Amino acid sequence: MTPARPIATVGAAFLFSFSGLLPLVAQEPAASAAPRASPTPPASAAPSTPVKKKKHSHADDFLIRGTVFTPVGLSFPGAELRIRRASEKKFRWETQTNSRGEFAVRVPQGADYELVVRAKGFAEQTRALDAKSGREESLVFRMEAVKVGGKK
Repeated sequence: MTPARPIATVGAAFLFSFSGLLPLVAQEPAASAAPRASPTPPASAAPSTPVKKKKHSHADDFLIRGTVFTPVGLSFPGAELRIRRASEKKFRWETQTNSRGEFAVRVPQGADYELVVRAKGFAEQTRALDAKSGREESLVFRMEAVKVGGKK
């Protein structure tokens, strides 16, 4: 059996390894008799109060879920979905469809929303949603290929 060897030094303590037979064990140095003084903040510093972040409950959320299909009725993985409040210009929620063409997004209840589905080579589709009543909305999108300009 090989003798124990020090791995790292922590103050006066050593960590030992017994060739992987036992887990590493740390020994704490003995506490000194004199307690350490904690640094005092400067007199000009304002007392800090912890900021409590309000936890969001999903109990009152509105669930938008659905499926996106190709023009021939197959699932459409990777289609991009963007959602915004109807009264705003900025999209606040973005997601993509999964491998089965499905998506699900939770938004706060009590507003009107606009959902936009888009994918390269396909026409963008938009739907208006009323999230003021009910708990969820199920949608189905069938993407349409964009017609590329022909000969003139």
